[in-house]
Amino acid sequence: MAASEADDLRVAVREFLKANSPSHRVRELMATESGYDEAVWRQMAEQLGLHGIAVPEECGGAGAGIRELAVVFEEMGAALMCSPFFSTVAMAIPAIITSGDQQAMADYLPSLADGTSTATLVLNGRLDAWDPANVTLTAERDGADFRVFGDAALVLDGHTADLVLVAATSDAGISLLVLTADADGMTREPLATLDRTRKLARISFDGAAAKLIGDEGAAATGLARTFDLAAVALASEQVGAAQRCLDMAVGYAKERIQFGRAIGSFQAVKHRCADMLVLVEGARSAAVHATEATDGNDLSIAASVAKMACSEAFLHAALDNMRIHGGIGFTWEHDAHLYVRRAKATQLMLGSPDFHAERLARLVTSSSH
Repeated sequence: MAASEADDLRVAVREFLKANSPSHRVRELMATESGYDEAVWRQMAEQLGLHGIAVPEECGGAGAGIRELAVVFEEMGAALMCSPFFSTVAMAIPAIITSGDQQAMADYLPSLADGTSTATLVLNGRLDAWDPANVTLTAERDGADFRVFGDAALVLDGHTADLVLVAATSDAGISLLVLTADADGMTREPLATLDRTRKLARISFDGAAAKLIGDEGAAATGLARTFDLAAVALASEQVGAAQRCLDMAVGYAKERIQFGRAIGSFQAVKHRCADMLVLVEGARSAAVHATEATDGNDLSIAASVAKMACSEAFLHAALDNMRIHGGIGFTWEHDAHLYVRRAKATQLMLGSPDFHAERLARLVTSSSH
């Protein structure tokens, strides 16, 4: 995508979010059980085509990729957009595409691209990093279909998703299976969490009926790539939110007068803002590099670098934004704490910085041999 096209997309998404996801609307939606506005969800798909950006054209999408999506995730992170966009677009859609199952793509992608359905993906029970050894669900064949057993303690938008995709272990290995919202034997329970702008649920599977996507026992490679793509999308989202925290802090430092001058003229505040800028720009570089690495062999390395750098930058920026605002920044009425909550939650989601540091060491060591 050309720079001018990326800028046009960014402006369109930013204007849409300014109108449909202002701070007061975020607070209203985070207090609801579903956590999103279905009319806005459909609008995003119909007017802007956001859901289908990385969906193949023959399945109703635009046929683009994570580079284009990264712009959208940045803007959504900045606005703390309440919607199942990440679970549907960053996790479920890539899982279906990387499975290589043409029939499943034709069956499920059009409704996800046009906003008439939502989906989520259970890689393991904890919304954690992908590791084939940590797959918690099991599957047993039942005629042409399967039955899924086990518990997933943390599932993104798990209580509202129309389709629940799961990684499950059977005799043949790890398979990707899909369950519909009304599947018998699947119970879904919304959870109260730190980041109220992003909904989580616990799902129990007691012999729930599921259909196979791709070949039985052959899902591990596709799910590993899906995880890397989701980590890159999350890093982009963190950059957008970190930039918003920096903008909020600098804006307040220019306006707030103490001892007859703006607090931004005080050395301690000035240095803190400068440090935030360095971290945010470094994180942006890592995220951009990761989006450009999606075509090559170094995606896993770039994804881990981005997830580490962006998690750190966002958490620092969110905390410093709160500190620069002083007492008001710590109150429930101010938005600063919403960004701190999102920063902490996303730091741990899809693998902590420590996990990614260890993974990076393994990947770099193995690639140098």
